[in-house]
Amino acid sequence: MSVRIDVSGLWATGVSPARAESEAWKRIAVVPSPLAELGMALHALSEPAHHPGLQSWVTGVTARLDPHLADRMCEADFLWRMTFSDLFLACAGVPGGALPGTDLAEELELLDKLSDEQFVAAALEFTCAFPYDKPGPGPLTDARMRHRALELAAARGPRQVRFAEGLLADPPRIRAWLREFFQDCDEAFFAGTWSRLRHQLAADTRLKTDLLRHKGLAEALAAVSPAVTVDLDAGVITVDKLGDTRTATAADGLLLIPTSLGRPHLMVLHRYGWQPVLHYPIGSPELAAPPTVDQLALRMTALSHPVRMRLCRHLARSAYTTGELAQVHGMTAPEISRHLGVLKKAGLLTTRRRGRYVLHQLDVTVVARLGSDFLEGILR
Repeated sequence: MSVRIDVSGLWATGVSPARAESEAWKRIAVVPSPLAELGMALHALSEPAHHPGLQSWVTGVTARLDPHLADRMCEADFLWRMTFSDLFLACAGVPGGALPGTDLAEELELLDKLSDEQFVAAALEFTCAFPYDKPGPGPLTDARMRHRALELAAARGPRQVRFAEGLLADPPRIRAWLREFFQDCDEAFFAGTWSRLRHQLAADTRLKTDLLRHKGLAEALAAVSPAVTVDLDAGVITVDKLGDTRTATAADGLLLIPTSLGRPHLMVLHRYGWQPVLHYPIGSPELAAPPTVDQLALRMTALSHPVRMRLCRHLARSAYTTGELAQVHGMTAPEISRHLGVLKKAGLLTTRRRGRYVLHQLDVTVVARLGSDFLEGILR
């Protein structure tokens, strides 16, 4: 399971992988986005459990927040709570391509350049009503899609219905409401947050740009996240996520946008007709590279078997040989070996040799991380 970005268009046809590395950086921009960071700020305020490291910031902002603004924040929180709306990456939808603005005012001007059809489709993303990575009709022109969008909004609650109805009936009014809301958030709390974070984000963009220029695409993407890899021969970037889709760069190239508030979310904008964007978190590095989604599934499957759960009870306390475990559990050595093989393949066991004996023990550190790994994997 992964999101794949075809980037072969970033370099000339038929060039060698080494030459591709040297050419790719010219069509890849690493740029901070105030609007994207505002989206992450609103998400963290709505879903603080996703971001335990931001607890003090969330508490401070919430305590100072004007009640009226807090109420307005709830009116359209499905744009940043249930999903991260592509409206926060409006630069990617501007015809002809555009880079994020240097401040929120410039970013809101880019948001204004989206057509009503683009705006409505991106704002109604929470309903999952429209084809996302392929062309298709929109609700402003297609009655069936309009009905479907309202039907799915109704399943999510009355606020979503009111928002969807207003959006479909009068897009300019909703656009103006959202613009004013973003400006009020900027005045209330985001301007100070952005002033503090933009230096960290700028430093990261300089680092990634330098890696692109001097070390190549593979090393730059490895610095973005261990979950991002590139196959230069195939011209494909793979992002390990729960999902299976693909997109491709065109004349506009590829955008890498860092976020300081977004960990653990690693997102790929792959909307049809929009410039692909890799929106990645920066900050404190993980103590160990996070497992892939497939590794995570393997570990959870390995632990779900009742026999292996009983084996883990012993292996968590001490190291045992296969023979000892067979005797304790009343099973044959080959049966125990098969279960140990599953646990070992999942990376849950450590082994060491003592003379002619091989001792197995549960890697408690890996198992202890499994809960947080699972959460990070599904939020990635």
